[in-house]
Amino acid sequence: MRSMNLVDAWVQNLPIFKQPHPSKFIHHPRFEPAFLKSRRPISSFAVSAVLTGEEARIFTRGDEAPFNFNAYVVEKATHVNKALDDAVAVKNPPMIHEAMRYSLLAGGKRVRPMLCIAACEVVGGPQAAAIPAACAVEMIHTMSLIHDDLPCMDNDDLRRGKPTNHKVFGENVAVLAGDALLAFAFEFIATATTGVAPERILAAVAELAKAIGTEGLVAGQVVDLHCTGNPNVGLDTLEFIHIHKTAALLEASVVLGAILGGGSSDQVEKLRTFARKIGLLFQVVDDILDVTKSSEELGKTAGKDLAVDKTTYPKLLGLEKAMEFAERLNEEAKQQLLDFDPRKAAPLVALADYIAHRQN
Repeated sequence: MRSMNLVDAWVQNLPIFKQPHPSKFIHHPRFEPAFLKSRRPISSFAVSAVLTGEEARIFTRGDEAPFNFNAYVVEKATHVNKALDDAVAVKNPPMIHEAMRYSLLAGGKRVRPMLCIAACEVVGGPQAAAIPAACAVEMIHTMSLIHDDLPCMDNDDLRRGKPTNHKVFGENVAVLAGDALLAFAFEFIATATTGVAPERILAAVAELAKAIGTEGLVAGQVVDLHCTGNPNVGLDTLEFIHIHKTAALLEASVVLGAILGGGSSDQVEKLRTFARKIGLLFQVVDDILDVTKSSEELGKTAGKDLAVDKTTYPKLLGLEKAMEFAERLNEEAKQQLLDFDPRKAAPLVALADYIAHRQN
């Protein structure tokens, strides 16, 4: 169970969380110890579609004009990539900055930054308010990949279709590159965010720190390492790993955008629940792709979970049931968006579908 500490109490007492409309939840969801308690019947599903062409043109409720997801992805990724390129320049000492840029600018889907921006815009905030936070979550995500690939962790040689950071720069520099990205992420969100009330920036910083520490990403990684090769890992433990290792940062991405965009407490809670579900969905789909795609298709080593006897959803549920679980998570996530303006929510709906149907 998550403990209530001084940071929790401080964040919950900030003015932005004291809105006139109280939460429908008994506890604020960020500090709720149990995740995704619902276990409703699972419907059939196959994770096989890709969002291309007409499939990427999603109609919003009550609108005749379609939402073009591909155009949205290109636009937002362009903004984020330029901001990342500008933020992490090569300076002395050059090697560490080159190592940081090697992984940070190596491509990737930029799902977390797009979620951050979309959440900011769905509550009525401007994109500019979310860009520093969007960059910060991508810096931290990149740090987690660099460290995850190290020989002492998952020991991987391929990431985003390129040799992993430690294969190019050595293990010592790779560790430091990850450390530097982690530190700079907080500096960047604190100093580059403009036009946002200071208490909201502070709340965003606290949210992000919580998501990646011993009650978030680190907790998931530790349990994941401990359970690798253990044949007795159950669904509860697997869910704990993925909620913390993968979903926590996706959740933070959405919540940061909602906070910085001026969202009310009720809006932040709905978006947090949405994000938790798509965060777990992201990992369930990752598990499925690991056993159904090649290394060339994925841009990273395929079948590595099976090779090290890691517990996954396909291993515990079977491939078909894992696909069904993914669809259920997607539908439950999108239910949280029904009270938002449908046109503003269209990017989040599309991003949820993209996460469910992605092919790499």
